[in-house]
Amino acid sequence: MRVTKEKVDIKMAIPGAVIRQRTDFGDVSGYGKISGEYFTLAKGVDTTPLFQGLEGNLCQCPHWGFVLRGELTTTDAAGKQETVRADDLFYWPPGHNVRVDADAEIIMFS
Repeated sequence: MRVTKEKVDIKMAIPGAVIRQRTDFGDVSGYGKISGEYFTLAKGVDTTPLFQGLEGNLCQCPHWGFVLRGELTTTDAAGKQETVRADDLFYWPPGHNVRVDADAEIIMFS
């Protein structure tokens, strides 16, 4: 399946973030259907308020991705931080929050 960025539906557009998502982008054994996502994020965006009320107040979805540009730092339930930068592949297991350290564009599969 090939999809251009402009054909991926915008699911959320708020100050500092545009989130595009194509659901049913594939099937991964054990997780079922996955989505392909393209995020454009401004420096300073922090996901912590978005996940208030979820287990540990953290995102509970696993993500696999690639950083096109920018820099992001994840924090897990134990407080461990990891920073990803342009040209990095990443995996964020369930139980994390993300802070954008430099304007970023990422592609994720969730």
